[in-house]
Amino acid sequence: MTKKLFIFEFANNHMGDVEHGLRMVKEYAQVVREFKEETQNKNFEFAVKFQFRDIDTFIHPDFKQRMDLKYVKRFSETRLSRSNFEQFKNAATKAGFKTICTGFDEPSVSLLEEMGFDYVKIASCSSTDWPLLNKVAETNLPIIASMAGTKTEDIDRVVSFFQNRKKDLTIMHCVGQYPTKDSDLQINQVDFLKNRYSNISVGFSTHEEPDNFESIKVAIGKGATVFEKHVAVVTDEHSKNAYSSTPDQVKEWLLAANLAQTMCGDEATRYTPSTKELADLKQFRRGVFVKQDVQEGEIINRDNVFYAWPSQDDQVLANDMSKYTHYVAHKTLKANEPVYNNNTTKVESREKIWNIVQDVRSFLKDSGVVYPGEAKLEISHHYGIDKFYETGITMITVVNREYCKKLIIALPGQNHPEQFHQKKEETFVVLYGSVELRLDNKLSLLEKGSVITIEPEVRHEFSTKTGCVIEEVSSTHYINDSYYTDKEIAKNKNRKTFITHWID
Repeated sequence: MTKKLFIFEFANNHMGDVEHGLRMVKEYAQVVREFKEETQNKNFEFAVKFQFRDIDTFIHPDFKQRMDLKYVKRFSETRLSRSNFEQFKNAATKAGFKTICTGFDEPSVSLLEEMGFDYVKIASCSSTDWPLLNKVAETNLPIIASMAGTKTEDIDRVVSFFQNRKKDLTIMHCVGQYPTKDSDLQINQVDFLKNRYSNISVGFSTHEEPDNFESIKVAIGKGATVFEKHVAVVTDEHSKNAYSSTPDQVKEWLLAANLAQTMCGDEATRYTPSTKELADLKQFRRGVFVKQDVQEGEIINRDNVFYAWPSQDDQVLANDMSKYTHYVAHKTLKANEPVYNNNTTKVESREKIWNIVQDVRSFLKDSGVVYPGEAKLEISHHYGIDKFYETGITMITVVNREYCKKLIIALPGQNHPEQFHQKKEETFVVLYGSVELRLDNKLSLLEKGSVITIEPEVRHEFSTKTGCVIEEVSSTHYINDSYYTDKEIAKNKNRKTFITHWID
């Protein structure tokens, strides 16, 4: 199950107060600890995120004293020293958090790398700040980039920029409204980004109302893997803004995320059905019953069975039957009697047929012989599928009207047993390889380009050491016009398998 990373964004909510910032780390560490104890969730990881601005260079000299400007005042009043941030970072690391920092300027990016943060974050406002992106690309840190308000073509450029430099990149769907109304969350953008950039992780940076615990469920259902939320701790000295969550709200948010993860399950592999689910499904499946009496040792397949409900315990089910599967009876079964697993042997040929198809395709490719792409592949296994590579061939019927054309493919070491036709006259043209053909016991060696005609009633068999492709041109082929010298072959009613979709 893919791990999820939850980022607690401290932003300026530490209020420039070191003790308050350390208290935030402590309280959110408690939230995480309680969450893990309650859910035993091994797939969630947690991070604390800070923001760096080099105030001396970030704010233009003419505006540094403009406390009438909201964010000049806020950034200036919450300014902390490097040693203060190191206290925060060390406390977060000690509490088990990953550490992330948003750098809003080049000196800040250098500082966060020097301080050993685990990730570098690019804010939405900086998503196409190319001087800053170049600086970020010089680091060796994994990158998380928010894309609020960024045009598709610009996201394409950012993704290409970092991928060309082989950077570990996560992009975040984000809406830059603080707080974001439910109607403006646009969580389907997670789908858009995942489909457009299928080889990178996609996350969800949330600015919804702090008591909205539904959007996280939707985002997890969409397949987001990184989640970012602004957090705060309210005290007598410090309040919070409208889009930051308290520890209690974050706990509810994480529990909602855990519930969503539980409901969604594993996206990487097919789920394992429960015993109860399998039992519930099985009770409504049809059982297999024989149409007429079947003798001991006789093959039971789709030709001599029917399917009906209810089924019995240990009965072979309709779901077990396919053209690649048959059963051999251990005892005589009367008409309408159920077929049980304990009185039959299952014979499964799917994997063997698949291997034959792969070998024939490879041989045809090597031969260079052109064949029609929509034609069925006819596999003849005269003495059973297990002996195909000794006795057997494959055929492609190109046309069968008053005239007939087939391609016969024999793999190296195969032979075709002796037979004759009463109606059909056929001409063999060797297109590839060589073949030893015996006509009424007279042996001929045919090489590529050889042509020979076989008249009705003439017994013929062939074998090949190299493998061969033969073009057969004949009069109409009739299903019941092949007579084998070995009468046992005719008793094998399942000596042919037809494959419709066998070409890449």
